[in-house]
Amino acid sequence: MTTDCPILVFAYHEVGYRCLDLLIARKERVVAVFTHEDAPGERIWFRSVAELARRHGIPVHTPVSLKGAVVDEIRALAPDLVFSFYYRYMIPPDVLRVPRLGAFNMHGSLLPRYRGRVPINWAIIHGETETGATLHHMVRRADAGDIVDQQAVPVGPLDSAQDVFYKVTEAAVAILDRNLAALKAGRAPRRPQDEGQATTFSGRRPEDGRIDWNWSSQAIFDFVRALTEPYPGAFTTTGGRTLLIWWGRPVERPPVGEAQAGEILSTQPLIVATGDGAFRIDRAQWAHGEAAAPGEFVRFEVLGA
Repeated sequence: MTTDCPILVFAYHEVGYRCLDLLIARKERVVAVFTHEDAPGERIWFRSVAELARRHGIPVHTPVSLKGAVVDEIRALAPDLVFSFYYRYMIPPDVLRVPRLGAFNMHGSLLPRYRGRVPINWAIIHGETETGATLHHMVRRADAGDIVDQQAVPVGPLDSAQDVFYKVTEAAVAILDRNLAALKAGRAPRRPQDEGQATTFSGRRPEDGRIDWNWSSQAIFDFVRALTEPYPGAFTTTGGRTLLIWWGRPVERPPVGEAQAGEILSTQPLIVATGDGAFRIDRAQWAHGEAAAPGEFVRFEVLGA
């Protein structure tokens, strides 16, 4: 039956969808959902929080900021708990002070490591073999509040960012499920984060996906799998054209003479010299979807060259 603990949810993306779906399945009293309009041009590969909320008769709000009159609207909802599940705006202090039992955020890393934006992509770029999800008390600083609970997931050697994202999503749902009763009772655990272990990363833009062929073959592979579809993709350039690289793998360098990073060692298959060996490109396309013919490759441009 429906509980008497009013909950206000800020949510977006698949984690937002799954966590809201859990609250609905548990018949929690979600008084409203704040979410985002999908951004024009963004590839939407996740389910809609707004659609889920509306389907269950939950009021949906999509403000462009959380200031001014919006704060008064939130106060009028009188939530006991506030949750943020992959909501893209910082929740301001005026809102954090509203819920009687506190405000909590679900973050896609094992805090205090990988605070900030797109933590799963950053973890793969850095070659991590483990990441996870963390539920924490929200404070003024992003991802810095005391930890309620966290759950690790493995990052397999061939996992893409999307593969890991789905693992982290399952961990997030499990964390919420097992802590909800304590949160509603005002008994949320608190474990301070170790600031000495904290790392923080910014968001990534499509133009940040340029490969530097001076990197090691493994670093290039980690970069490619962190940015492959449904993300914008790692890329390189040659002759003024941009090639999106969706998948590949480190390989033994073919027996050729001295080769500089970025040199094409073979066109069939396409193998490129790296800082410590070679990388085979298995799936790629020119920007804007043009097919790529083997004879078009001469040398890839190297950052700083």
